[in-house]
Amino acid sequence: MTARPADSTAPAPTRTVVHLMRHGEVHNPERVLYGRLEGYHLSDLGREMAELVARHLEPNDITVVVASPLERAQQTAAPIAASHHVQVRTDPRVLESTNYFEGRQVTTKDLLHPSHWHMLRNPLKPSWGEAYDLVAARMLAAIEDTRRAAAGHEAVIVSHQLPIWTVRNQLEGRRLWHDPRRRECTLASLTSLTYEDGELESVSYSEPAASLLHRASKSVGA
Repeated sequence: MTARPADSTAPAPTRTVVHLMRHGEVHNPERVLYGRLEGYHLSDLGREMAELVARHLEPNDITVVVASPLERAQQTAAPIAASHHVQVRTDPRVLESTNYFEGRQVTTKDLLHPSHWHMLRNPLKPSWGEAYDLVAARMLAAIEDTRRAAAGHEAVIVSHQLPIWTVRNQLEGRRLWHDPRRRECTLASLTSLTYEDGELESVSYSEPAASLLHRASKSVGA
């Protein structure tokens, strides 16, 4: 009697996508570095950005939406969560980094004032705020938990420019210290991480709100 051949069909890998989204434009008429300060909400343009990205992501199979506790991130996440009938999960691990200059109107003159020199002594750490390696570590932990929660589907994490760029550098094997002017992480942008069976397969970047960026303020923020 001839034995039946074993089924050689391998199971399809579990594909999961975690989108890291930067919040939309913030109302910041004083042009301060607002960092973790409370009370900084989306501007009218920022709300437009959030709605535009929500429409862009509407066809996607999003089952988990996570956001930083800060108001601007929560407001950005809200229309995405609503369009997919899920609740926003708040995660402090995707919060903006700390910064000595928070609450100030940061200009070159201010940065170069002798009273601040001690805070600029080590740009590789950096000495003026939360260490890059700590930012990367907490972001990686949040991403991993979100990936597990959304296994086989997609998720969105609404965070801030520095944490998103720092963890992207970590994932792509680059040094963590960098020139902030060279970050590829515009307002309401998506840095998308694609996983197969828990292994990172690719990192891609897109700007669904690109048509609105020319109207955005050039002020400092986060």
